[in-house]
Amino acid sequence: MKRSVLTRYRVMAYVTAVMLLVLCTCMIFKYGFDTGEGLTLVVSQLHGVLYIIYLVFAFDLGSKAKWPMGKLLWVLIAGTIPTAAFFVERKVVREVEPLLADAAPVPAKA
Repeated sequence: MKRSVLTRYRVMAYVTAVMLLVLCTCMIFKYGFDTGEGLTLVVSQLHGVLYIIYLVFAFDLGSKAKWPMGKLLWVLIAGTIPTAAFFVERKVVREVEPLLADAAPVPAKA
């Protein structure tokens, strides 16, 4: 497996997690303080698109790492639970690092 597969997943895990926290904050302002309805709409749609990209990259990583279905589902659902993606991403990186093809880079010849 290439390192780029893991890097794509990591970037989208962080972006999705941050956007979910922003969305939660917008929802608090929308329903708690009756303000920011337009911003909430934009953030929710943006998070939805980013979550779909996260699903594609997480599925790609899971299929290349040959994860069982239960583990793959947990990683996919982590993008919907605030702060869960941060913790799941760390665990995934620790498990996938040994599987990387370029884990031990060969020094370039002069």
